[in-house]
Amino acid sequence: MPEKKWSTEMSTFASTVMNQKYAHEKPDGTRETWEDVAFRVAKNVMRTVDAPKAKIDHITRIISNRQFMPGGRYLAASGRQFHQVQNCLLLRAEDSREGWADLLQKSTMALMTGAGIGVDYSNIRPEGSKIRKTGGYATGPLALMQMLNEAGRGIRQGGDRRSAIWAGLNWSHPDIHKFITMKNWIPEVCSLKEKNFDFPARMDGTNISVELDDTFFKAFHNDKHKLYAQAQSVYWATVKQMLMTAEPGFSVDTGENAGENLRNACTEVCSRDDSDICNLGSINMARISSLEEMEEVTQAATEFLLAGTLYSDVPYAKVDSVRTKNRRLGLGLMGLHEWLLLRGLPYAANDELANYLEIYQKSTGIAAKYAEELGISAPVKTRAIAPTGTIGIVGETSTGIEPIFCVAYKRRYAKGNTWNYQYVVDPTAKRLIETGVDPDSIEDAYVLAENVEKRVAFQAWVQKYVDHSISSTINLPNWGSELNNEGTVQDFGRMLIKYLPNMRGITCYPDGARNGQPLTPVKYHTAVKHIGEVFVEAADICEITKGGTCGS
Repeated sequence: MPEKKWSTEMSTFASTVMNQKYAHEKPDGTRETWEDVAFRVAKNVMRTVDAPKAKIDHITRIISNRQFMPGGRYLAASGRQFHQVQNCLLLRAEDSREGWADLLQKSTMALMTGAGIGVDYSNIRPEGSKIRKTGGYATGPLALMQMLNEAGRGIRQGGDRRSAIWAGLNWSHPDIHKFITMKNWIPEVCSLKEKNFDFPARMDGTNISVELDDTFFKAFHNDKHKLYAQAQSVYWATVKQMLMTAEPGFSVDTGENAGENLRNACTEVCSRDDSDICNLGSINMARISSLEEMEEVTQAATEFLLAGTLYSDVPYAKVDSVRTKNRRLGLGLMGLHEWLLLRGLPYAANDELANYLEIYQKSTGIAAKYAEELGISAPVKTRAIAPTGTIGIVGETSTGIEPIFCVAYKRRYAKGNTWNYQYVVDPTAKRLIETGVDPDSIEDAYVLAENVEKRVAFQAWVQKYVDHSISSTINLPNWGSELNNEGTVQDFGRMLIKYLPNMRGITCYPDGARNGQPLTPVKYHTAVKHIGEVFVEAADICEITKGGTCGS
C-alpha cells in the first residue's frame, strides 16, 4: 500500500517543549530540528548492533513521523558522553544497616545519572520493633521512604529535572495504615505550600501505592479468612484516601505475576529483581492508519528498544547484570484516545482496536527472534504502557491510554527557580474543532469522570494485551462534589474490586487534590486567545483551583 505522508510540523507548544527538553545544540550553535533528533537517536542506538543503513533510516523515519516516540531519556541522552537512555531503577529495601545504606547509595547514583527510582519497602520491620544488637527501636519503613524523598529534593535528576520517585508497601505490613495517610499534611504545612509550592512537605516528591497480592483477594472475599478484617480495613481506607487526596494508588501482583512487586517511578514496569531497569518507547496510535502500518512500527520499535539494552549506560554494575538476565522492554502505546475519536468510537473496548492490540502483542516474538540474531538473552516481558506526558506533548496526541485531559487547559511547569504557565488547546481536540466539531461536545477526562467505571473497564480490557502494567490516572471530580463524596465511597469501592484482579494497578486524581497540580482545565475560548504566550505564575495553584489539601 502507498506510504502515508505524516506532517513533521509542530505546534508552537510542542516545539517549545521539544527544544527545552530534547534538542541538542549543534556545532554551529543552532538547535536540532525534530528530524535531527530522530536521526541522532536512531543512529546512536542502532549502530550499537551494527544495524544496516536501511534499518537506521527506517527507524529515523518512524520517529520523525512521530509514529514511534522513544522514551524521553532516549531523546535527551542519546549521543551524550554518558548516555543512560533507559529510565527508572526498580529497587528493594532490605532490613539491615547495610541494606539502608546500600539503598541510599543506589538511589543517589540512579537519580544523579538521570534515572527515577521505585522502591518496595515491604521487607522493612515495622516502627517500634526492638533492635536486638543495639537495644534500640526501629524507625520503620516510613522513615526510610522520607530519607529517599529528601534525597530526591536535593538531587536534580540527571542534572536537569525534578526527581521521580515511587514507594510501595504490602497491604499486610503492620505500618500500612500509617503509610496510607502519610501524605495528609497538617494545615500549617498546607498554608506554607500555598505561599511557596517548593516549601518541603512529607513525601511531596514521591508517589505511593498499596501493594496487593493473591492473599489479599482471598482474604477480602472470605469472611472466615484470618486476614479478612485487615484486608477489608486496608482496602476501604485506601479507597477513601484515593478519592479524597489521590494517594495511595493500588499495585496488583497476582497469579503468574506474583512477586513482581518492584515498580518504576510511574509503576508500569514490574520486576522481582532488585536493580532492574525500565526501557520505554511508545507507538503513537494516532499516526497508525492500517494494520500493515501497525505491523511495521511494532517490528521496528521492538528492535530499537532491544538495541537500547546494549547501548544504554547504567548507574552501577549490578544494573547491567540484572538487565542482561531480564532484558525487559517497555513498548507502550500513546494516542489511543485520538485513534478512537478519529474513527468515531467511544472510549471502550471494540473489535477493531483488538485487531491492532493483537499485533502489538507480537512484540514478544519479534524481540525473541531479534535477540537470537544478536546472540543476546531474550526479554522476559516486552510491553508496558507509560504515562508519556512530555513525549505526548511533542507527539501532539493523547497520552498513554488516557482520554484527552481537557479540550483546553493551563500547563504549569518549572523553569529554573521560577514557575511558569502556558495555555494549551489539546492538539487532538484542536484537529477535531478545525473540522467543525463543537469544543463543548468532545469527550475528555472530565466528561468521563462522570462515568468512572467506563475508564476502569477500558483499562482492565487493554491490560489483557500488556504483559507488564499500565500507568493511567483516573480523573475524578473534586472531593466533596456531587459525584465524589463520603456517600460515593462504597459505590466506587464495590465497582473497583470487580476489575482490580484483572489490572496491575490504578491511580486516581480528584481535581485539585494536590497543590501545585501541573494541569488545570480552562475554557477553550480563554485558552485560544493566549496560544504561544508564556506567563510567570504569580500565585500558587491552590489559590487558582480553590480546592485540594490546601483548601481543606
